[in-house]
Amino acid sequence: MNWTATADVVALVCMLAGAVLCLLAGIGLVRLPDVLTRMHAATKPQVLGLLLVLVGAGLRLRNVADLTTLVLVGLFQLLTVPVAAHMVGRAAYRTGRTDREHLVVDELATGPYRSSGRPGGSGGAFGASDGGVGGPARRDARDGSDRPDG
Repeated sequence: MNWTATADVVALVCMLAGAVLCLLAGIGLVRLPDVLTRMHAATKPQVLGLLLVLVGAGLRLRNVADLTTLVLVGLFQLLTVPVAAHMVGRAAYRTGRTDREHLVVDELATGPYRSSGRPGGSGGAFGASDGGVGGPARRDARDGSDRPDG
């Protein structure tokens, strides 16, 4: 067996493994229950599956121009998918679309950008104390003034 035949077999294995991972990512998007687990299924196996397909294609094509294009596609995937997943997760958290009971660590629960826990609002850019953006007002027992619920 020569080098090209071996490279073709390895390319076939990489492409099949990548296709299976991409399929599992698609199934995960449909079957998983909440945004965070769906986001995990949409990013991790999908990127690894795409990289395996790209490696398989590179082993099969063996052309410098094609290899350069495949490397750029893989690089852009590695750079953009984590950023997109972070933005989707943060938007889901801020709009109350996450199941907070199952979070092991909730680093966004405190601080100036904390979520109010109600669907549809984060309490404004500075939490619930920014002048009523955070939700319905309630009576403050200390001074009798109206202040946002938070």
